[in-house]
Amino acid sequence: MSKMLGANLAGDSCDFRVWAPSAQTVTLRLINEHGSRDWPMQSSDGYFTLQAFASSGDKYFYIIDQNKPVPDPVSRLLPEGVHGPTEIVDPDRFAWTDSAWRGLPLRDYVIYELHISTFTPQGTFDAAIAKLPYLTKLGVTVIEIMPVAAFPGTRNWGYDGVSPYAVQASYGGPDGLKRLVNAAHAIGLAVMLDVVYNHLGNEGNYLRLFGPYFTDKHQTPWGEAINFDQPRSQSVRRYFAENALYWVREYHMDGLRLDAVQTIKDNSPRHILAEIKADVAALASELGRHVCVIAETDENDAKIVRPAKAGGFGLDAIWSDDFHHAIHAFFTGERKGYYQDFGRPEQIARALTHGFVFQGEPFQFWGGRWRGTSSKDMPAAAHVICIQNHDQVGNRANGERLTALVPRGVRMLAAALLLLASETPLLFMGQEYDEPNPFLFFTDYGDPALQHAVREGRQQEFKDFDFAGHHVPDPQDPATFERSKLNWQLTQGENPMLDWYTSLLSLRKKFIKDCEPTCEAKFIDGVIHMQIPCEEPTLKLFARIQGTAPLPELGAGWEKARAEEEDGYAVSVWVESLDMR
Repeated sequence: MSKMLGANLAGDSCDFRVWAPSAQTVTLRLINEHGSRDWPMQSSDGYFTLQAFASSGDKYFYIIDQNKPVPDPVSRLLPEGVHGPTEIVDPDRFAWTDSAWRGLPLRDYVIYELHISTFTPQGTFDAAIAKLPYLTKLGVTVIEIMPVAAFPGTRNWGYDGVSPYAVQASYGGPDGLKRLVNAAHAIGLAVMLDVVYNHLGNEGNYLRLFGPYFTDKHQTPWGEAINFDQPRSQSVRRYFAENALYWVREYHMDGLRLDAVQTIKDNSPRHILAEIKADVAALASELGRHVCVIAETDENDAKIVRPAKAGGFGLDAIWSDDFHHAIHAFFTGERKGYYQDFGRPEQIARALTHGFVFQGEPFQFWGGRWRGTSSKDMPAAAHVICIQNHDQVGNRANGERLTALVPRGVRMLAAALLLLASETPLLFMGQEYDEPNPFLFFTDYGDPALQHAVREGRQQEFKDFDFAGHHVPDPQDPATFERSKLNWQLTQGENPMLDWYTSLLSLRKKFIKDCEPTCEAKFIDGVIHMQIPCEEPTLKLFARIQGTAPLPELGAGWEKARAEEEDGYAVSVWVESLDMR
């Protein structure tokens, strides 16, 4: 795009620019305090443009070939919802105070994933600001915000977004998000944003009126794929690549998490993931900031993080599921769905040592097809690991957290493995204090057909898992959403799990963050033996996950830093003593 699409203010006028190669005519309907007026736009090479007198706060629609008025594909704000008009926003109005902030390198990442409207009782960006000091005290260094692109209604995980540039109005809109990022930077927290480039939601998705944003040449779990490699795809590619840059430039994001990239279909000579990463890296260099691009994928494919010069896409890290699956299957006993390929204790040790458990072996959940590649050239930090996240909790029939599934002794042991591993740890909001409330799937569709489809779809989604046949709460019921909110009262007063997490993250900062990022883990007689680094370790962890054998005791040169034994499980953490360093 030679110029930024959307509405861009220039003095007392505004430049409107939209890509609409499928349209014969485009009319701008401008709405302000004086009423509304229609203006025909000028066409050139598939772009329609117009300069008109307009101000921040004015609203507008586009009318494509006499169809119904629809919002701009590049809307910064949809104050009346996804079917309403676009509001003109001045991106330079906000007074940033983070000019000295340079972001964080990946090795410093301790990620805390949160969902804005269930993170606090108010469910807004501004309310989240009040919790930031709590997160820094905990030892978190990065907050990862689930998608904020405008979605139907006010209750949604965010993956049904239909306007990738518009910040959800009910959360607080553009200025609310900027206030949150600015406040986080002021106390040393980085901010990542979850973005969705593999599909758009259904209700309020008007992109097909404008151009070939989708193609039936590829199919995804949501239907037609986004058009990254078919005719006229170049402008579609730029639409999404520019979106990534938009979050970094206008909202000062320190990183992006790209949703389910295995469902992005692109047979172009240069994959869209590589294009996005290269563009973000160039902008980060220009701004003098660290900006990470992390991909979610279930394929265990090292190509995603392999440098471009070595034939990879060059991203910084991937969500690496195998550690979660190994932990979950072993301790819960669940063996259906993708858990059917997990459950052996040796797999936990393999995930800690190598990141990937499956590196080209047959995967029964995939019908025996091989899954994964070797991870030997991947830095440990390039694996983002967890024991809970929004998917693994929320995509259960009843949204149970580990609090409801395994004893506290297991949760403490698993937390120690997670937070002291050489990989990059991710926490899901509330797990650090044993939040008992579920995280359920919730929606607020206005379309009756979608309301019915989502209810039926959730029932079908669980047919291959251990919880098939369980009652599934109605996603459209406001009570389902309300049940998913955090209970912050549990962080007040004595909370052994919160103290445990805080102490483990303190150890991570002192002994893991700056050491050589390698790990050796073995399963021996019911006990996981983990040491970091592999050679000349400064931290050793022993975790009894089977049997009753006592944990090893280390001699001279080592100090026992932490230890817990509960519910038949035991864990101890040893660090190199001060006189040996």
